[in-house]
Amino acid sequence: MNLPDYLASALRALTADARLAVACSGGADSTALLHALAQLRQARERGLRALHVDHQLHADSSRWAEHCKKFCEALDVPIEIVRVQVAHDRGEGLEAAARRARYAAFAQALQPGEWLIVAHHRDDQVETVLLKLLRGAGPHGLGGMRERRALGGGMLWRPLLDVPRAVLRDYVAQNGVSFIDDPSNADTRLSRNFLRAEVIPTLLRHWPHAADSIAHSAKLCRETAALLDERAEAALIQLRDASRGTLAARGWSALPDALRTLVLERWLHGQDLSAPPPARQVELQRQIEQARDDREPRIVWPDGEIHLWRGALHAVRPLIEIPCDWETPWSGAPLQLPGVAGVLTLRPSRPAYADAFATLPSPLRVRFRRGGERIKPAGDTHTRELRDLFQRAGIPPWQRGHIPLIFDGDQLIAVGDLWISTMGKKLLHDIAAGLVWQRGRGIESIAALR
Repeated sequence: MNLPDYLASALRALTADARLAVACSGGADSTALLHALAQLRQARERGLRALHVDHQLHADSSRWAEHCKKFCEALDVPIEIVRVQVAHDRGEGLEAAARRARYAAFAQALQPGEWLIVAHHRDDQVETVLLKLLRGAGPHGLGGMRERRALGGGMLWRPLLDVPRAVLRDYVAQNGVSFIDDPSNADTRLSRNFLRAEVIPTLLRHWPHAADSIAHSAKLCRETAALLDERAEAALIQLRDASRGTLAARGWSALPDALRTLVLERWLHGQDLSAPPPARQVELQRQIEQARDDREPRIVWPDGEIHLWRGALHAVRPLIEIPCDWETPWSGAPLQLPGVAGVLTLRPSRPAYADAFATLPSPLRVRFRRGGERIKPAGDTHTRELRDLFQRAGIPPWQRGHIPLIFDGDQLIAVGDLWISTMGKKLLHDIAAGLVWQRGRGIESIAALR
């Protein structure tokens, strides 16, 4: 196989009028890719340049960056070197942390509409599929790496997924191109290196066509995953209440196993939340099927919470708990409330003083719900328990403890800006003020009722 000819054909099939950047690590694969592209007029016409990420994890990383710089100068290809700090304190391995930092740097460095070309080849794909298989992945994982996906303001492109590693190694040898041999590639304590050095050679000795077969299976899995994605999107449209952002609980629980996780993930990602671990999803389904009417089930994971309430699933970020004994005097000036409860303010009700702050003749007290509180809203003939008011107003239980309660002595006169008593209304009228409660993130959906 002639590598430049192969890439020229791939570029001719590229309908997008995109500028091109190459991820250049300095290793044999990316060196072959960049060198071959540099021989092509159509690649240079697309503004061919290189991006190198220095992870600063190895003592020679600066020397590797300098090698890439000189290599690109020899090719007359511009290069941008980005240095990153790899934070691996999130419970992931060093490999995963470095990859996350690298792709974050690529995403930031890409120009709008630019395509980043990476040198992943068929052997990389085989390793990826085997790793996913050993981790218990489904069709999406077993489909391996996709040829194209969005990245930052542009796209990531893997044109060599059908090309064996040997083609790239033969190319650098035939062209006498020097490259970096990262010693970490020989560390078989790393999962991918162990597969590459120990497992795959054994497979190939027994099944010479194993790499082709695995790559073909990955293609079939990608096709299956694409079909599942279509079904999942249709199910999500049917089950999601777009106005409230909720998901029909029993409808979701009744989905086939192959769709349930996909629908949940899509729903959560649409709210910028990660999906819970599989065990938490199983627990969610169990709670939906077994929940009593007087229970309010929920599951929690580090990035979020899902509550089952009134037949629907509600996804939220974990709310910061407010100490039950929190209490403070308040004279009307802007009051920063704890957690996500927001800010409480009194503003003059006369237009001429709209930008000022009103002051109370004597301080009130602000605290949060402790249970049993009651208020007689202005215009109501009955004193109401807050629990009943919240239920009638459709305020979810997990938001109720973040609504500020305002007391004059022992008398509850206002519940945020939702309900105010006759006494509270008169107090505000006397000082020509209005109560303003700016909700924090996570409770902004609580709508004012007055």
